Amino acid sequence: MGTEKKKTLILGATTNPARYAYLAAHRLVDAGHEIVNIGIKKGASAGVEIQRAAAALPDIDTITLYIGPPRQPEYYDYIVETRPRRIIFNPGTENPELQALAKEHGIETVQACTLVLLSTGQY
Repeated sequence: MGTEKKKTLILGATTNPARYAYLAAHRLVDAGHEIVNIGIKKGASAGVEIQRAAAALPDIDTITLYIGPPRQPEYYDYIVETRPRRIIFNPGTENPELQALAKEHGIETVQACTLVLLSTGQY
C-alpha cells in the first residue's frame, strides 16, 4: 500500500535549503524512510551526515539522483556495487548511458521527481 519503508541513498546531497536534494532528504525522513546522504559538501541534511561515496552500502532500496550527467560517470561503479532495487532520475539527471548500465545489472530505472512521487503517495 505504499507504506513500506525504502532505505534511500541521496546522491548529490546538500546542506543548501534551496536545492531539491535538500527538500527530498527532509520529505523522505518525514515520510519515515531511512536516508543515506552522499555528496561532496560537509555537513548534514535532514539530521543525517553527508558522506563521500566510499564502500558500497548494503540494503539500499532506492538511489535518487541529484547530480547531472557530466558528474555521474565517477559514480557508476559505486552505484552498480550498491545494487539498489531502483534508481530515480530526477529532472535534469537523465542519462541513457547510466540507465543502460543499470538495466544490465537488473536495476530498475525511473524518470520521475522524488518530491512528486512522495507527495502523490507513489514513492
